[in-house]
Order: sequence, then structure tokens, then C-alpha cells
Amino acid sequence: MKSFKDKIHLINRDTFKTAAFDLFRFQAVHNELYARYLKSLGLDPSQITGIEQIPFLPISFFKRRVVKTGNWKEEDVFLSSGTSGMEVSRHYVEDIDFYDHITTRIFRSFYGDPSDYVILALLPSYLERGHSSLVRMTDRLIRQTGSEDSGFFLRNEGELINKLKNLLSVPGRKILLFGVTYALLDLAEKYDVNLGDGAIIMETGGMKGRREELIRRDVHERLCRSFHVPVIHSEYGMTELMSQAYSKGEGIYRTPPWMKIYTREINDPFCIDNSLSYGVINVIDLANIHSCAFIATDDLGSVKGENTFEILGRMDNSDTRGCNLLLN
Repeated sequence: MKSFKDKIHLINRDTFKTAAFDLFRFQAVHNELYARYLKSLGLDPSQITGIEQIPFLPISFFKRRVVKTGNWKEEDVFLSSGTSGMEVSRHYVEDIDFYDHITTRIFRSFYGDPSDYVILALLPSYLERGHSSLVRMTDRLIRQTGSEDSGFFLRNEGELINKLKNLLSVPGRKILLFGVTYALLDLAEKYDVNLGDGAIIMETGGMKGRREELIRRDVHERLCRSFHVPVIHSEYGMTELMSQAYSKGEGIYRTPPWMKIYTREINDPFCIDNSLSYGVINVIDLANIHSCAFIATDDLGSVKGENTFEILGRMDNSDTRGCNLLLN
């Protein structure tokens, strides 16, 4: 696992399948839960020859079971945000420094050095619950900005608005306002601030039961109109993953080279078909070395091309949790 971890940044489109098969064969033996799941399906891992044949572990298992590859003591446990009274997912993290490395590397690949930014984070529901992978990632990026102006904002919205106005009045570093969707909408309804091209607004996390669900287009139009920005950026990630994908405003997410999205038929969880106009999202995240790299989510979406995808919503009767619960 250490060797795989050290080489993950070398994975590209030509080596992805080989790396995925190597990790699958390893996890099929050394991940007790995943091995039991494969056995219950009557599958012999040695007989699987294509990625389309690899079974994906239902994401609900993270709520009721310990998902680990190997035997080790966790350094942290990430908890999903969920809503009040909801059963949460648990992601046991073997190496928290590796998570920091992965998330920083992904951010740099899409947005450049964090030190070029002032990062303001509006993540109330995540801060209140604790043990959030999103808060961990954002905190790491905030620290790397090296700016005293960067930081989290919980209930001090007025202070956040004043900070934005002050930063915009002085030309300098880029501004990134990173917020959970419902909190950004609340902010937009209370304040009218012309950010123009001076700041990036990035939404994630959906409504968390705090507001009515809206289609993504409506959310982005409201935020663009209130903050006078041309586009809204988005982040796609979840407690059960180590990696994130980003959209720079066009609604199409892009993944790092070691993360790929597949779609399965809604009525057949074992039928993988990326030619579907839309299906349920399966994720291969090869950074999930110590957990399970092959996860069947409850998100609906479509694959648009190499390392690109779109999120359309969620399956009926699935829990409202995780990042990006908006319909498109």
C-alpha cells in the first residue's frame, strides 16, 4: 500500500486501468468487508478481466460497517454531514497527511497555488458537526494561503461581507469564497455585493434540509445575480472519498487522473454503461487505498468524456447527504 501511495501521482489515462486492477485484486483479498461482499455475489476476483466487471461497494455500507483495507489504527474518522437524526457515514483514515497531500495536489492542479488566494469559508453545518473531511481540506488550504484575511465564518455573516468589501477595495491576491450551497443562498438574500471578476464563488454540499431543493441552474443564477459574478464554481466530494472533482462554472466536473466516474443502469446495479444518457454514479477513487476504491453512490449523472462528468440529482428514496445534492 505504501508503494501504491507513493506512485499515485504518476497515474494517467494510459496506466489507470492497470493501477485499478492492481488495487482491486489487493482490496478483494485484504478488505474484509469488500471480500465478503464479493463472496456474497458469488464472484471470483481472479475471473474479473474488465473494469466494467468490478463490483462497486454500495455507499450505504459506510454507515453500518467498518470499511478498511488491512489492519491498522485510524488517525482520524471523517463523518458525513447529513441532517439531524440521520445515520452518518464513517470514513476511517489511516494517514491524515496523505489526505492533506491529495486534496492540496488536486486543488493546485485546477486552481494553482493556494498562496495566490485569500480563502473565505462559509461552512456552518460542517463546522457544527465536526470531523468533516470538507473542513479538514478547507482548513489546510486556508493555512497554505499564508494570509491573516483567510478563515472560516460561522454566524458572523456581516464580518464576512465587510471582509469581502475590504479585500475588493485593494488590488492584490485572488479571492475564493467557498461555501455550502444553502448558506451562500442565505447570504445572497441578505446582502448585495458586486464581486465582479474579483472573486470566485464555489458552492458545495447542497441544502442539507435547510432549504427547498432547487435545480442547479436556478441556484447559480441567484448567486450570480446577487454577487454580480459571471459564473459559480462547484466542488464534488464526499466523506467516503479521498479525492474531489471541480467545476469551473459550466456544470461539468473534472477529476484528477486517479479518479474516474462510471454510470450504471438505475434498475440494474451491476450493469455499467457510460453511453447512458444518465445513470447512477459509480466512482473509482484510487486514493482510497486503505478504504475501498470502488464505490456505488446514490447520485444521478452522466459521463461527458475523459475525466469529465455531470451531476443531475439523486436517486429516489436515497438519504439527503454528502456534497452536491442539487438537481441540474
